Amino acid sequence: MEYQTKAIAGGRTEYFSLTRTATYSYLAALPLFLAYEILILVVNGGGTAQIRVGADVWIKQAMSTIGAPGLFSIGLLVILIGTGVYFAERKKNVPVYGRYFLLMIGESLLYAIVVAFIVSYIVGAIFAAGLVNVEAFTGTAMSAQASGPGKIEMLVLSIGAGLYEELVFRVLLVGGLYWGIKHLASEKVTAYLIAAVVGAAIFSAVHYIGPLGDVFELSSFFFRFLFGLALNGLFLVRGFGVAAWTHALYDILVVSQILG
Repeated sequence: MEYQTKAIAGGRTEYFSLTRTATYSYLAALPLFLAYEILILVVNGGGTAQIRVGADVWIKQAMSTIGAPGLFSIGLLVILIGTGVYFAERKKNVPVYGRYFLLMIGESLLYAIVVAFIVSYIVGAIFAAGLVNVEAFTGTAMSAQASGPGKIEMLVLSIGAGLYEELVFRVLLVGGLYWGIKHLASEKVTAYLIAAVVGAAIFSAVHYIGPLGDVFELSSFFFRFLFGLALNGLFLVRGFGVAAWTHALYDILVVSQILG
């Protein structure tokens, strides 16, 4: 089989090939799912008014339409996705190596730091001429919510954002846009570029919607737009698992003030 041959060869080719598969993306995302769902119940203390990631709420509301309420609905979704991944890749005989998941987290941490630095530098260079009052770009992703949830709650929400926002904006939105546009565009690259740009714009725009949304500023919108494009690229090149961990780790670094 394809992956068995590569496993014998070993090295970086095997690592990058295997960790792009749906199997590794699914398994890598499970710790984020478990950590968020357990910790969000702890920090909310069982209260009726619970603080959750918006994308999490959207998915649960969508699942509730088929009669699967609350945590059961997302658990059902996890099982359905896992079943789909199993049947989609069962013939590939994908080997699972525990050390590769640690490498994926380390790789994602590197991307989180490098992408934040590059995007901040670009936005700072563009808006330094005084077109917009520039604030700390690396701290914009979660800043508007700081007056509501405390730091512990924000750290938990960071984990959920990495998982659920990547599922909604990368897998469903960008993936869905690509699937629809590729039937109209003459080349797949063109279809993905359009999907990536539109998806990044929507990803940035939703941060200004709702009671916890930020006050709109062109500089912060552009920062999130470029960050969304970077995540789209990671999703395409490295898969959902790395994109989700990159997003989660970036938000955690921002909330803990290691970045910013």
